[in-house]
Formats: sequence, structure tokens, C-alpha cells
Amino acid sequence: MENSWADQWDYNNPGPVGGGNKGGKNGGGGGASKYGKKVGEGLGKTKVVASKGLQKVKAGSSVGLQWIKDKYHKTTHKY
Repeated sequence: MENSWADQWDYNNPGPVGGGNKGGKNGGGGGASKYGKKVGEGLGKTKVVASKGLQKVKAGSSVGLQWIKDKYHKTTHKY
């Protein structure tokens, strides 16, 4: 065993445990920019789909509310 459990959780020792950088933001390769671009494109598509869905929900709910109003009006106003 390289490090004990206590050494892994020792906050007084600022050195990294495990031997170095494993490809975080400071790592090379440019993977973050490549995947970030694809994620950004996906989010753009998601926003478009969500806005279309919201428009459909608004239209459906307004039609539904108008139907309820008409039913209520017919039952309360007898001629």
C-alpha cells in the first residue's frame, strides 16, 4: 500500500496523492473544447425543442380553458 488512509485525507499536506494530473482542466489534449462544442450544439437543439413543446402546451391549455369556460357558460346561463 503506497499511502495510508490517513495520508489520503490529510489536509495539512498540500501535495497531490496518487502521482499527478490525470487530465483535468490543466491537462493537455483539448478534449474540453472538442466536447464543449458538441455539448453546446446539443443544448441549442434542446432549447429549440423545449420552446416548441412549450408553445404546444400553451396552445393546448388555452384551448382547454376556453372549452371549460364555454361549458360553464352554457350551464349557468339558461335562456
